[in-house]
Amino acid sequence: MLLLNPHKHTREYPDEESRDIMLKTIEFFENKGKVKLKNDDHERVWYQDFLDFVKKEEIFAKLLTPKGYGDADSRWDTWRIMEFNEILAFYGLHYWYTWQVSILGLGPIWMSKNEDVKKKTAQLLKEGGIFGFGLSEKEHGADLYSTETLLKVLGDGEYEAEGSKYYIGNGNKASLVSIFAKTDKPSDLEDEKYGNYVFFVVDSQHEKYECVRNLVNAQSYVAEFKLNDYPITEADILSKGRDAWDCTLNTVNVGKYNLGWASIGICTHAFYEAITHAANRNLYGMYVTDFPHIRQLFVDAYTRLVAMKLFALRAGDYMRTASPKDRRYILYNSIVKMKVTSQGEDVINLLWDVIAARGFEAETYFSQAARDIRTLPKLEGTVHVNMAQIIKFMPAYFFMPEEFPEIPRVDDAKDDDFLFNQGITKGLSLIRFHDYRIAYGSVDLPNVNIFKEQLEVFIEFMTQATPPDEQAKDLDFLLNLGELFTLVVYGQLIIENARIYDISDALLDQIFDFIVRDFSMYALQLYSKQSITEQQQEILLRMIKKPHVDKERFETVWKEVYSLNGLYEMRK
Repeated sequence: MLLLNPHKHTREYPDEESRDIMLKTIEFFENKGKVKLKNDDHERVWYQDFLDFVKKEEIFAKLLTPKGYGDADSRWDTWRIMEFNEILAFYGLHYWYTWQVSILGLGPIWMSKNEDVKKKTAQLLKEGGIFGFGLSEKEHGADLYSTETLLKVLGDGEYEAEGSKYYIGNGNKASLVSIFAKTDKPSDLEDEKYGNYVFFVVDSQHEKYECVRNLVNAQSYVAEFKLNDYPITEADILSKGRDAWDCTLNTVNVGKYNLGWASIGICTHAFYEAITHAANRNLYGMYVTDFPHIRQLFVDAYTRLVAMKLFALRAGDYMRTASPKDRRYILYNSIVKMKVTSQGEDVINLLWDVIAARGFEAETYFSQAARDIRTLPKLEGTVHVNMAQIIKFMPAYFFMPEEFPEIPRVDDAKDDDFLFNQGITKGLSLIRFHDYRIAYGSVDLPNVNIFKEQLEVFIEFMTQATPPDEQAKDLDFLLNLGELFTLVVYGQLIIENARIYDISDALLDQIFDFIVRDFSMYALQLYSKQSITEQQQEILLRMIKKPHVDKERFETVWKEVYSLNGLYEMRK
């Protein structure tokens, strides 16, 4: 089965160490139990028990230390990182959050040329350390150009850091926090635009590091902190100038991928709870799951969840095979961050319409799922920020295809070292893609064929009714256009992975049932924009189509959904 089931975790792993990490983590949470898990959530208890477990088993050290810096079984392996993401979020977003923030904090370290800090970091990980990413500020958010944190150059390799950072996870306990700042004197005179940028590390327990407060009412600690003339030497500097700038963007490109996996983990646990509740609740002489509209809600939620996971898994394959000549993963990761997380909200909304008031009850997992699922589209860049990046890839994706070797499922035990050696971040317009028509041409199913018709009309819209300059500058217009484009990429990678994971034709075609409907919805929204021309209106109306109705296909998928009834319930 594609969905995670902790009671029967039979995933294939390339090595026993990886399997052992996942099974021990599942056992930790199952032994903790649902009652304690929920009580800790309600009381906002700092998850020291989890961090003690991580330290004892050296889990972060094994999963987040690139090869050559830790023990022989340590590596940065995206396959098992995404598995661990899913398991942590399945039990609670806060456990995932301390892990995710550590990944972001480690990015600038592993991307740097400071070997001493890297060796120190490997040892801190082995000792159970967590990490922080000091990027955003209160007044400017993640606007890197406006960063005000200052590194004062004193001379002879000595510096003092001053300034405040805001919304920094793990800011209370991080062994090291990677700080993005500016120097008061250019450090790279060859490039004036980037010459003042710098990354350095600080210790959250240092006397010149002031942890001001926790900004959120939750188990996690999301800090506001100040650096009060914090002493820095060359030994603490990770990168300067253009290198520092590139480390920032490359770290976010790698780290934001994990947010989609958090949504998948949350939705999977919530789905088990919802289907088991509904299937065993009798109203008006019928079980809730006997009502046709309930079955529709469940099938919609299930197909969206399966699609989320198929896409995220496939994006991981492209991430692991990335190279200087193949950076397709940047588009796919942006979609994992933007689309998979927003689809997670849709899944929870659909399930909530089924279980209704039950979703508010304090002892349910669902109550925290409904709360936490909202956060993921809003972290590591909003949906809008990621969509703005996604749109840049449209011309190359549709009109400049190139040949690439076919990418298989990449689940082997290897270090994904390119992620920390990506170099300059500019040149997104130069990234090329394989022909999307290869995937779509490999499938002959009713709803996939309807979507292919919609796609052809979309191509006509872009070539025959190309948005003029005024529309191209209208972000509201572009965001809706980007939703249509995103669905094309989403469908492509789902088709590619359906073959790899042996997804049935019935389930794949039912997935495209909602894709056809969503495409029609976004076309109608674009049609309603004030700036749309008559020619564009005519084309957009032809994009609006009804999916193919097949009762037998629907019942086949419903039986698959209903089989999840009672399959998983967390230990009390």
